[in-house]
Amino acid sequence: MGKRAYVPAARLLDAHLGAFVAQRSNRMNVRTPVRRAARAFLGLLPLVGAVLSILWMLLAKNRPEMWGAAIAAWMLDCITHPLGAIVLIQALYTALQSLLWQRYRPFERPADAAWPKVTVVIPAFNEGPMVQRSIRSVARSSYPADKLEIIVVDDGSRDDTFFHMQRLRREFPNLVRLIRFSSNRGKRAALAEGFRQASGEILLTIDSDSEVEPRTIAEMVAPFLADARVGGVAGRVAVLNRDSTISRMLEVHYALAFDFGRASQSVYRAVSCCPGALSAFRRAAVVPHLDEWTSQTFLGRPVGHGEDQALTNIVLRQGYDTVYQRRATVHTLAPTTYRQLSRMFLRWDRSYIVEGFTFAKFMFTRYRDRNRVLPIVTFVASNLRLVLFTWGLMQLPFAFAGDVSTHIQAAVSLCVGALFSAAYYLRIERSFRFAYGLLYAIFSACFLQWILPWALITVRDERWGTR
Repeated sequence: MGKRAYVPAARLLDAHLGAFVAQRSNRMNVRTPVRRAARAFLGLLPLVGAVLSILWMLLAKNRPEMWGAAIAAWMLDCITHPLGAIVLIQALYTALQSLLWQRYRPFERPADAAWPKVTVVIPAFNEGPMVQRSIRSVARSSYPADKLEIIVVDDGSRDDTFFHMQRLRREFPNLVRLIRFSSNRGKRAALAEGFRQASGEILLTIDSDSEVEPRTIAEMVAPFLADARVGGVAGRVAVLNRDSTISRMLEVHYALAFDFGRASQSVYRAVSCCPGALSAFRRAAVVPHLDEWTSQTFLGRPVGHGEDQALTNIVLRQGYDTVYQRRATVHTLAPTTYRQLSRMFLRWDRSYIVEGFTFAKFMFTRYRDRNRVLPIVTFVASNLRLVLFTWGLMQLPFAFAGDVSTHIQAAVSLCVGALFSAAYYLRIERSFRFAYGLLYAIFSACFLQWILPWALITVRDERWGTR
């Protein structure tokens, strides 16, 4: 949120976005046995990458006749050495994700179900003209206009954001309502005010730097109509401004982290974060808890980041399911500079830490009737990266003391695993841009590993990475 230097570049995509969406949608709708088999294989690529990465580290320095002994020694090491056990657990978890991914299916709206009233809430702060594109994409959606309400909240912008909001209010007077804060109160407060004034049964949120596809709102509503136990829905987040190296790397990273990860979580109905860029909730699941949500604290300090994951935890805690709807897509502006990228990840990791503690408080309770084990498995596997970082920090003094060939071997292992994982992007679009996933893995290993520990140290600090 907030005005960004790269908005003008994104504006150049106006003429191309519709054609890109149409072409991608047409490719995705083709159903042949060969394509189905190819898609199933693409879901296994992250697992293939993990296995090949491990095998490379084990076998690259050994002669073929020693490979059996090397694998046996590694299996023993997995039992006797904590690091080996963690690597094995991560590989097994990737295998579990791949199997769950194979079972994922998007939700279909029942043929006899009536469309419910939907309120789309768009919080905006110093967004400038980009907010027009966001509002217009919702207003021009294919969802029935008499069942749609758009509430745009100006969170004390100090630029011309409200002017652009007023322009869209005049363009769509029967759809758009405006709320204006006299000062900046934060995204949670803006969303909460929109929720309180909403009249819809389903509350849908998108960011003011994002655009939805015409069918997105209808697709987001489908899971609620298909299953009354669904309380929250996560949409698919794609990159709008694919015009820089960083944004192209993030495009591939989003495909793996958001599509692959959330599709597997959706199978056991516990998506851990319904993203602020595109999420929907049952009104009954969130409105009674708005005061709790807006007054959340951690270690005695108010929490301003991670409003999306905090709201998801509230929905899960009540026993509702949270699911992923792949067919509902939002195109959002991604960072284009290192500073923007690191601020975004710092904000996400602070939220990950805070909401991890929140989820841990109820994950062993009978908060739901089914599927309570796999969310715990995901929680444990995800948090093992903290252990890996601690081990890496302890090994740092010896990093340059070993054989150079060992470091080369580790780098090749990283690239092999990353290349296969990045190839998952081909499921979304057949493009050589999947190679940016390999570049992202190298970039992340070299320049982003400091973010998680710094987020842990500064978790109570709200000054950097927030709106």
